[in-house]
Amino acid sequence: MMPSESPPPAQAGASDAAPSSAPQADPVGPGWERALLEKLAFAALQEQRAARRWRNVWRLVWLLAFGAVAWLLYRDVVPPTPTTTPHTALIELRGEIGADTEASASNIVSALRSAFEDPGAQAVVLLIDSPGGSPVQAGIINDEIWRLKAQHDKPVYAVVEETCASAAYYVAAAADRIYVDKASLVGSIGVLMDGFGFTGLMERLGVERRLLTAGENKGFLDPFSPQTARHRAHAQQMLDDIHRQFIDVVRKGRGEHLKETEDTFTGLVWTGQRAVEMGLADDFGNLDYVAREVVKAEDIVDYTQRESVAERLARRFGAGAAESAWRAARGAWPAWR
Repeated sequence: MMPSESPPPAQAGASDAAPSSAPQADPVGPGWERALLEKLAFAALQEQRAARRWRNVWRLVWLLAFGAVAWLLYRDVVPPTPTTTPHTALIELRGEIGADTEASASNIVSALRSAFEDPGAQAVVLLIDSPGGSPVQAGIINDEIWRLKAQHDKPVYAVVEETCASAAYYVAAAADRIYVDKASLVGSIGVLMDGFGFTGLMERLGVERRLLTAGENKGFLDPFSPQTARHRAHAQQMLDDIHRQFIDVVRKGRGEHLKETEDTFTGLVWTGQRAVEMGLADDFGNLDYVAREVVKAEDIVDYTQRESVAERLARRFGAGAAESAWRAARGAWPAWR
């Protein structure tokens, strides 16, 4: 009997091993390069538009800033237009009185002349808030007030806000009446000269001062040289002379209203309330009160001569800084502070 042959065993996974004939999908698809370029171009266009908008914004900002500066310059330099309408002429005296400050004799005198010459100005009011300053500048202003009052026959009133001391009171003494607040600081009728001496420090550091002069007193007030008794006496004499000038001006301006005591001319400062009691001031009142109740002209026209923005910047950052440093090193000239 012939043995039967069994069929060969089926190969496992034969049907799975056959490769699939179904087509595969393209994950990117046709035309993807064009789509990407369009997106990039659109993004670049949006960025250009945003940059253009910001440029326009900054141009507008700079234009507004330029316009504001131009307006400030124009506002500061244009004087008030004279008017025949009755009004109170206002001149502000603020800060230190000095040749290179807003409260300089040049600015105050110019404003005074404009106010006195205006036919509509019924009176001139000096609004004062100053600790003092140069006796020379204050003297020029005081003299001009007396001259203008005699020439135009207009009253001058001083109105004190916070402080009216030293050179500022020298100016106020020329007014017909002085008005203060009860808490204002008034007085300081005295003179000082301040500076520094470095001789002891130089000796300890081993620094030798080599000062050559023609004239034995040419080095007077040099902070790097020792102060002699003769130089000290001479400086004191100058201070006494200026102090007497100050006292004479106060007596002339206040007249019989002044109630002198042993402390009146010692350089002390008093409150406004005490100043009225001593005759250094006449009454209490502010600017509006004086315009309304004393002058009888409520409309107030400002004649103050103010520095322009350009002048202020030039003075602050220009040659004035070097000059101030030199003066500090040399010592200060007499000042009423």
